[in-house]
Amino acid sequence: MPSHLLPVASPSVPAQGEPSRGRAADVEPQALRFAGLRLVHAALRRDLARLPNSLRLIQPGEDEKGAALLRHWHFVTAMLTCHHEQQDTRLWPLVRRFAPELRLLLNWLEADHHNLDHSFTRVTTLVRIASRDAGSAWPVAYAMEDLAARLETHLRIEERQLLPRMELVFAGSSRLGGLPELLDLLRAAAGPGTADALAWLLDGVEPAVVEQLIAECDDDVARNWPHWQATYQRCTAPLWGPADVREQLAD
Repeated sequence: MPSHLLPVASPSVPAQGEPSRGRAADVEPQALRFAGLRLVHAALRRDLARLPNSLRLIQPGEDEKGAALLRHWHFVTAMLTCHHEQQDTRLWPLVRRFAPELRLLLNWLEADHHNLDHSFTRVTTLVRIASRDAGSAWPVAYAMEDLAARLETHLRIEERQLLPRMELVFAGSSRLGGLPELLDLLRAAAGPGTADALAWLLDGVEPAVVEQLIAECDDDVARNWPHWQATYQRCTAPLWGPADVREQLAD
């Protein structure tokens, strides 16, 4: 079973069970369990592979592109924060209750969440500088890549040691960790909006998988999804460029 629903865009951080280079892999229906968690993991991997290259390509005087990259970095950081809060306050207490033998692993994951949040805050300061000063782009891009490698270790531990156990503990019909639950939590939180978050999560996912995921959401999401997707693509076009350019950056 794939560990997430999107391909990894950089061969330097290959994901468990995925080719180091390639496009979105075929996803079996059962891989949609805990889709909310898996989608966040995949989207973080995808953007942390794209962003360093995008930063390196900013030329002196391209202030608008630098500002767009900084806004997107803030969005990615906000999604990571929401993801950690969901796990620490909603998911992990339930896992502790039904699988108490995992408590030491969960304690480590929570502590590493705090470490990662601090690391993202430090890199945010560097990205803010690099977005206005193209001369500092390369060292900041390396800092992004170092952070991506640290995050990759954390994600793999969750996927290899925790999710398989959660699949045994929680029923397949449970909403726990699913996309609808994640969207509900985002609506209740003072973080990224549902429209932007969903479009970000599903960016690059195979259309058939997107259709299946949207079908699991409420009618409001299904009705608005085409508009949300189109708006997101227009807003991120200055960052990633056309689809063929995105693929070149991913390679």
